[in-house]
Amino acid sequence: MRILTAIALLLFANMAVARDLAMPQGDVLLTVTGAIENTNADGAAAFDRSMIEALAQRDTTTKTPWFDTERTFSGPLGHAILDAVGATGKTLRIYALNEYSADVLTQDFRDHAVILATHIDGSVIRVRDKGPLFLIYPFNEVPELFNEVYFGRSVWQIARIEVID
Repeated sequence: MRILTAIALLLFANMAVARDLAMPQGDVLLTVTGAIENTNADGAAAFDRSMIEALAQRDTTTKTPWFDTERTFSGPLGHAILDAVGATGKTLRIYALNEYSADVLTQDFRDHAVILATHIDGSVIRVRDKGPLFLIYPFNEVPELFNEVYFGRSVWQIARIEVID
């Protein structure tokens, strides 16, 4: 009996850490792979728009080098995506639709209110306008982020993220 109890406890402990995500019902906007614990596909976590919008959201009004005026960006907090997939790695390789990629420290998502913007000034970001997802740092709130290092990490037209140990 003790052996069965021990096995049951181990199974329940593993279920508490790793969980399956809901399946996307619409078009997949983001796929996360790599060092993650929570999936809904073969080793991957796929998110449609409603799944992304169900995560903790934030608005960031900021100046960027890509627009002439301050804009308000809205979307899920980066750390909410990491938490949803159970990310365990230290680096995120973020890929755009055209396969451009940039490495971003996981800690950036934890230390700063980074968002994956889905909207600019209340409108959905279209692919031709840097969408569907655009990594935005809170440049106005943390002025020391307004530099070439963080501009290079601000990938737009994001399609997937690989979490690397």
